[in-house]
Amino acid sequence: MDVPSEATASLDLLRAARQFAPRTGRALDRDVLATGFSQGASAALGLGRALQAGEDRYFRLGALAPISGAYDFGGAEIPALLAGDSELEPRWRVVYAAYTLVAFDRVHDVYDNPGEVFRDPVVEELFDGMHSGPQMINALPRTLDELLTPYGRDLLARPKGGLAARLRSTDSVCKDWKPKAPIRLYMAQGDEQATVQNTANCAAAFQGRGIGVPVVDLGAVDHQKSRHLGSNVQGTAEVVRWFSTLRTGSNR
Repeated sequence: MDVPSEATASLDLLRAARQFAPRTGRALDRDVLATGFSQGASAALGLGRALQAGEDRYFRLGALAPISGAYDFGGAEIPALLAGDSELEPRWRVVYAAYTLVAFDRVHDVYDNPGEVFRDPVVEELFDGMHSGPQMINALPRTLDELLTPYGRDLLARPKGGLAARLRSTDSVCKDWKPKAPIRLYMAQGDEQATVQNTANCAAAFQGRGIGVPVVDLGAVDHQKSRHLGSNVQGTAEVVRWFSTLRTGSNR
């Protein structure tokens, strides 16, 4: 969830693709149609912001359609992780609470040692890139009380220091700019991993800047017993269809 580096990495990929495309007898359109799912939704908004700001001399923003993002991590996602009556599944609340602290600590110092925030410091080692998703999930505690120290829980509830700094950057993707290209936000009610309040807050932030952003509820689109994953499958198909209408000049 480091949006600045996600945006620059995406620009680098576009530039590399532009260099490679002529070898295949093709040329890339200047207008970039950007989408992304979950963490990639924030990355797509970050890329769109960079393109609109002219951070590449060739490419420009054509349209944006992020899916099921955590655009307001500090104001919506973390509170949902910590809430006793949360709509998020308990196992994902544990996963993302742990993941948030470990990942953000690697960019900005969040804690001096993992024992400050985790009852078992070994938790940090589960996010070493060598453990598979199932291995990590199965090894984590089952509840937040078993996962977090009192200090760790308080840090998530009232971010400070490096965590607060990282959240300010992460949560800016809908707040500090005004898209000039067509944009839609896709989500699915009942998402067990990314609270839909993220999408509502993002739409409200754009509305506050005078941009009415359509929010598309994908409905009950479960995939492998997950509404979150289902929103990716269904949302990607719908985004491609919408992008196609923009290409043909029929924006319906």
